[in-house]
Amino acid sequence: MALSRRALLAQATASAAGTAVPLPTPADGPAADPAPAASTVLRGTLPPGAPDYVYLPFDLPPGVRELRVSYRYDKPPTPPGTPGNALDIGLFDRRGTALGGRGFRGWSGGARTEFFLRGDAATPGYLPGPLEPGRWYLALGPYTVAPQGLAYEITTTFVPGPPARPAPVTHPPERLPGRGRAWYRGDCHVHSVHSDGRSTPDEIIALARAAGLDFVNTSEHNTHSSHTAWAAAAAQGLLVLTGEEITTRTGHVLAVGTDPGTFVDWRYRARDGRFPRFARAVRQAGGLVVPAHPHATCIGCAWKHGLAEADAVEIWNGPWTPDDEITLAAWDAGLSRSDGRRPLPALAHSDYHRAPDRVGSPQTVVLAEDLSRTAILAGLRAGRAYAAESSAVSVDFTAVTPRGGHAGIGEELTAGGPDTEVLVRLSTTGAEGCELRLVTDQGTVLTVPAADALEWRTTAARTAHVRAEVRHPAQAPHLPGPPAALTNPIRLRP
Repeated sequence: MALSRRALLAQATASAAGTAVPLPTPADGPAADPAPAASTVLRGTLPPGAPDYVYLPFDLPPGVRELRVSYRYDKPPTPPGTPGNALDIGLFDRRGTALGGRGFRGWSGGARTEFFLRGDAATPGYLPGPLEPGRWYLALGPYTVAPQGLAYEITTTFVPGPPARPAPVTHPPERLPGRGRAWYRGDCHVHSVHSDGRSTPDEIIALARAAGLDFVNTSEHNTHSSHTAWAAAAAQGLLVLTGEEITTRTGHVLAVGTDPGTFVDWRYRARDGRFPRFARAVRQAGGLVVPAHPHATCIGCAWKHGLAEADAVEIWNGPWTPDDEITLAAWDAGLSRSDGRRPLPALAHSDYHRAPDRVGSPQTVVLAEDLSRTAILAGLRAGRAYAAESSAVSVDFTAVTPRGGHAGIGEELTAGGPDTEVLVRLSTTGAEGCELRLVTDQGTVLTVPAADALEWRTTAARTAHVRAEVRHPAQAPHLPGPPAALTNPIRLRP
């Protein structure tokens, strides 16, 4: 059978497996080695235009207590405007590399240069568990390759000994004592040391509580290893939803609130047509599909898979930038769709990695029946939510009719007739000096400079939906100022 281009390239670049070489055992290592460790070195070069993922097989011998992997690659200078070398890495066990991730054992991307696995522990980003002998695979992801090519060297070290006992697996609870039906504040896009963040889960818990949050969602790049690492959150009154940031080469998407232990594969592009399969997997695991930073400018970050499979969309990612303004405009245009599909709710998240990023800036404020996974996801899915720059900002946005009809953010108001007057009210706290705006299917219809409240009257015949923006003063000519808050719309029907 003829080998595919990907198989040929993987075979050609995985040159030269070295002989086993005894290595000294670290005196402060996690376990005493009863015999010398042995290492194997893999060297190769990936050319420009290499496949998105290259798999290097190696044989894990029997009797290995711990597997250690380290790697390095060259970073030659490149002309201005030309990307240099960046190489991600991960690991699959003897169950193989087939799409779906049955053999997945971890991914660190380019966040670290070494990792280990043992029966009871692993480097963040990787999954502890049995080290069964057989053919394993290092997964290389050449994110960018310099014109000179990308030369790498990978050392796998096998530490012999009896297998470590598996550690108990615990996941955060799915319900905490809350305030009943109330507005709850959360951040569904945070990164810890389990991917490319700098903070531990415990440190993020402290930052989240200091930011006034009630919940967070774990969203590590391409791994679910952190799902067991949030035991301290419940004692701090923080609900932790488990999820993942699925980082494809043509856009990133958040899996929000999936069943603990759910892994979602990321190894495809939009042209492959595979995303719907994995979007369904997210929903089957109880989660929401939320494209992240859809118009981001980094390589591979902008969302190219379309919105047909999305449950919501992240319109505000970290500090407000021009690509957020573009995302807001694109989302707003979709609110007037006529194909019968419900418009997507808008969410806001910090995308926290490290200082100066701030957990909860921005955040999503959601109306939920209680502080539970089920209730929070139901509120987000329904769009009963608004975005705020911090917990200091609160928004009250309603529409009422003369006969007592009432609707809030994300809800629908039946006016009782096409010409029945509807009164729209908007008030804020914590947004001093900001202008208030009302935006309908026709555009911005009312702006009140530096106000805390406004009222506006319309009818269902004139207005299909209305949403609110709270904006800081403009910082550049012809552009609105950054938001302090943005709401999902109230829909009006005759």
